[in-house]
Amino acid sequence: MTSFDAIVIGAGHNGLAAAVLLQKAGLRTLCLESKLYAGGMASTVELFDGYQFEIAGSVQFPTASVVVAELGLDTLPTIDLEVMSVALRGVGDAPLVQYSDPIKLFAHLNEVHGADAVNGMAGLMAWSQAPTRALGRFEAGTPPKSLDEMYACATGEFERSAIDDMLFGSTTDVLDRYLPDREKHGALRGSMTVLAVNTLYRGPATPGSAAALAFGLGVPDGDTIQMKKLRGGIGALTAHLCRVLESHGGEVRLRTKVSEILVADGRVGGVRTEAGDTLTAPIVVSGIAPDVTLNEMIDPGALPADIRERYARIDHRGSYLQMHFALNEAPVFAAPYEALNDPAMQASIGLFCTPEEVQQQWEDSRRGIVPADPTVVLQIPSQNDPGLAPRGRHAASAFALWFPIEGNTDYGQAKVEMGQRVIDKITRLAPNFEASIIRHTTFTPRHMGVMFGAPGGDYCHGLLNPDQIGPNRPGPKGFLHQPIPIDGLYLGSAGCHGGPGITFIPGYNAAHQALVDAGCSRPKG
Repeated sequence: MTSFDAIVIGAGHNGLAAAVLLQKAGLRTLCLESKLYAGGMASTVELFDGYQFEIAGSVQFPTASVVVAELGLDTLPTIDLEVMSVALRGVGDAPLVQYSDPIKLFAHLNEVHGADAVNGMAGLMAWSQAPTRALGRFEAGTPPKSLDEMYACATGEFERSAIDDMLFGSTTDVLDRYLPDREKHGALRGSMTVLAVNTLYRGPATPGSAAALAFGLGVPDGDTIQMKKLRGGIGALTAHLCRVLESHGGEVRLRTKVSEILVADGRVGGVRTEAGDTLTAPIVVSGIAPDVTLNEMIDPGALPADIRERYARIDHRGSYLQMHFALNEAPVFAAPYEALNDPAMQASIGLFCTPEEVQQQWEDSRRGIVPADPTVVLQIPSQNDPGLAPRGRHAASAFALWFPIEGNTDYGQAKVEMGQRVIDKITRLAPNFEASIIRHTTFTPRHMGVMFGAPGGDYCHGLLNPDQIGPNRPGPKGFLHQPIPIDGLYLGSAGCHGGPGITFIPGYNAAHQALVDAGCSRPKG
C-alpha cells in the first residue's frame, strides 16, 4: 500500500492539467495511465516508422489566459499558419479559405464569396455571442450555469432568442437564416454543419443540433489565448505537462489501469489497480468519462440510484472514421483546385457536403448504409511541420462522417467500404493521392473506444446535445443541485463543464475545486 496526497486517473490533457496544478500546490500527486504513453486523444504517435500522427485532437482550442499561465503553456513552440483551413464542396466551387488574420478572412469572403457571405458570417458570430456566455465555454474556475443563469446572460430579445435557438433549434434553421443561398454558400454551409455535427449523433436538421453549432462558433473575449497549432503535433502539449509535473516532484505511471476507486463512509480513500495494488489518497480526480467513473469504478452501494441512473443516460454515440496515411508525396490537386497545392493550404482541407446531404447521410447511416460521398476533413500537418514525417514524405490524417453504428451492420465490411470511399473522394480531386499511399490504418469509434477508454468512441465524453450542456453537464462535484456525495472525489474529463476540446478547463476546474475543499493555496508558478 502506497500513500499520496492526490491521485489522478488518466493522463489525457485534462488529467495531466489537474495533476500539475495539484502538485504545484504542494500535494504529492500520482497520475495513473493505462496505456503505453501519456496524452490520450491529445497525443502525437508514431504509427509507422518515421511517421507521426496527431491521433485524434490536432489543435489547442482558445484557452483562458489564467490556465495558460498556471500550466506554462505559453512556452511551447507554435506553428504560425497563415491559413487554418480550406473548405470546398469539390464541385468546381471556389474554396473558402479560413485565414488566421480575421481582416484577411473577411476580405477573402467579400472578394470571392460576396458581401452577403460577409454579412452572413457576421450575423452568425453575433448570434453565437449570447450562447457562448451562457455555456461559459471559456470560463475557468466557474461552475455550470442553471437555465435561469444562462438566459440572464442575454442583453436583449435578440440574444434571448439566440439562447432559445441553441437549446431548441437546429443547425439548418440557423444557417438558413444567415447563409440562405444553398449553392453560392454551399462550402460555407457545409463547413458550419460539420463544425456542429462532429460533436453529435444528430443530423443538422434535427432539433437541438444548434447547441453544438453555438459551442463550435464560440469566440472568447480578450482574456484568452487564441487557437494554436503546436510544433511537433498536439502531443507537445501533453509532453510539456508531463515534464512540468515531474519537475515539481509528481509522477506519471504508465501501464497502470485503475479498476476501482475506493470509497468508505462517504469519502474517497484511493484506488485499486488492475494488478491488485492499493494506492491511497484523500483526493482522487478522474480524467475519464463521468459515467464510467461513477458506474463502473465505484461500489454501487456508495452512490444513490438516481445519481447512477442519470449518468447512465449520457449519450456517447460516436459515428465517424479516422484514417492515418503515410504518403510518398503530398496530394497534387487538379483543376480547378490548383491553388490547394500551396503547402500553406494543406494544413486542413474540408471536402464538405451540404447540410441537406449530411442530414440524409446521417439518416441513411442509422439504417446501416455507408455514405456514398462522405464528408471528409483531410489534414497534412507535415507540410508545415516536416519533422512529423521522413524527408520528402508526408503524414496525413482524414476524419469522415457518418460511420454506421446501429442495427446489424457488418462492422468490418463497413470500415473497409467507408475507408475506400474516403480515399476515392480525395483522389477525385488529387489524382495522385491513392497511388502515393505507402501505408494506412483506419480507426472506427469502436477502435477509439478501446484505445482511449472513451465510451462509444465519443471523444466528447458526452455529446453536445442540448440535454448535455449547461446545467446538464457535470462540474467537478457532479451536476448542479445533484452533487456526488463522496468527499474527495472530483470529475475532470472532457465530459464535464468546459469540455470537450483541448482547453484544459475540466481538469483545471477539478484541481481547483479539490484545492479549495482541502484548504490549500493556489498552485505556485
